[in-house]
Amino acid sequence: MRCGKWRAETSVLLMRRVPVLSQRPLPGGVFSNRHQRTSIPRSRFPVPGFKVPDSLATASNDPDVGDVVVTVADVLAAQARLRRYLPATPLHHAERFGVMLKLENLQRTGSYKVRGALNALLAARERGDRRPVICASAGNHAQGLAWSAYRLGVQAITVMPHGAPETKIAGVAHWGATVRQHGNSYDEAFLFARELAEQNGYRFLSAFDDPDVIAGQGTVGIEIAPYAPDVVIVPIGGGGLASGVALALKSQGVRVVGAQVEGVDSMVRALKGDTAAKDPVASLADGVRVKVPGFITRRLCANLLDDIVIVREAELRETLVRLALEEHVIAEGAGALALAAGRRVAGKRKCAVVSGGNIDATVLARLLSEVRPRPPRKPRRRTAEAAAAVPAVSPVSTLPPITTVMPVKARRIAVEVEEESTW
Repeated sequence: MRCGKWRAETSVLLMRRVPVLSQRPLPGGVFSNRHQRTSIPRSRFPVPGFKVPDSLATASNDPDVGDVVVTVADVLAAQARLRRYLPATPLHHAERFGVMLKLENLQRTGSYKVRGALNALLAARERGDRRPVICASAGNHAQGLAWSAYRLGVQAITVMPHGAPETKIAGVAHWGATVRQHGNSYDEAFLFARELAEQNGYRFLSAFDDPDVIAGQGTVGIEIAPYAPDVVIVPIGGGGLASGVALALKSQGVRVVGAQVEGVDSMVRALKGDTAAKDPVASLADGVRVKVPGFITRRLCANLLDDIVIVREAELRETLVRLALEEHVIAEGAGALALAAGRRVAGKRKCAVVSGGNIDATVLARLLSEVRPRPPRKPRRRTAEAAAAVPAVSPVSTLPPITTVMPVKARRIAVEVEEESTW
């Protein structure tokens, strides 16, 4: 039986087992996916031309998550939940950069993180879980959780590291969440938050390694899909945004490329086989300073990402200033990361996700006074044919919608995943 309208209460899927992927470094790229997917016959699906990826099954080491699967169906369910609460953010064509910008800095709380937090709370409410929620965050996830908890009447506690931007701390407190500061990095705050959750019976909500959070972040990709980009660039910290966007877009034939800062590249190292925790260097992109990427997100990124670009700190600073001066878009460090990587990514219709805009005014003022960006190149004269080839920021009506078909009656089974040592 085909399911015409996706319903959250029938979201349990029967998934097949998948192997852990083998990775090998490639010249010119970070990693290569050697896994061969088997396409499913098109005739099984009601939308002509729609390509459905292989089911992606992942296991989590989070006791609150257990054996889980994350698929495009979960992203569609998240879109249905969030539609009444969150507006779709605009796409802006930055002509001087030659890139479309997905402006998540204009989302509620100034970041895409509210999508995952709100979807997780709504999904928990559907399951009857009304426990107080605690999280560890460098700022944006904490703000998203605080806003979501305020809207749904859930008690929220956030643990933030010392040195978190004051604007983010103030944003969390504004929505009534309890703020605890501990440690000097996200990972130290993470350990403290898990300890508090175990002692008090709270539900711990990961900033990225949670299936509901990943599905919520994937709604960014759902909103990008109608504009038919050939490549989307996303910043990577723990991997939640990259995983969710890739889940939403890979079935449409869109390349998804991650971006990390030099010295803050835990995902790159993990995909090469180095899973040892390493203190990230100080960076303007404080929102992506993660020692170890997520257990779920690491497998999804290995399955779905086409490449990861490493950006130098100086490039990031210059891009953030140019974004403010030339495009009049205020972004935080992590928010400018995808655009900074854009110059190294090939594509005619490139889209970079500006993931957030919560930057301290003093930091922005210092950057504007210290950084002298190179003048942009003068535009070349365009022929009529070349002018017509410039991507218009409007939905492409010929694309089939992202959809999925699933049985009404289904069951979830445990997924067998190889031991952690295989990475």
